[in-house]
Amino acid sequence: MSTEMPHCSAKGCRTLAIWVLAWNNPKLHTPERRKTWLACADHREYLSDFLNLRGFLKDVVPLAEWQDPQE
Repeated sequence: MSTEMPHCSAKGCRTLAIWVLAWNNPKLHTPERRKTWLACADHREYLSDFLNLRGFLKDVVPLAEWQDPQE
């Protein structure tokens, strides 16, 4: 088990993540599949907008409350 703290998925950002952005590319993934990006407070809106513009964003959940539906 990794002890590394989760950091934001935004390019170059090393800030601790506090959000999980669950997404799915319907051209590549089955409808129930969820990929995730992590986001800090500063990048949550930017990353959410990026995914939402493409129709990929499914959910935004605080990291502390995230439960992977595939587990």
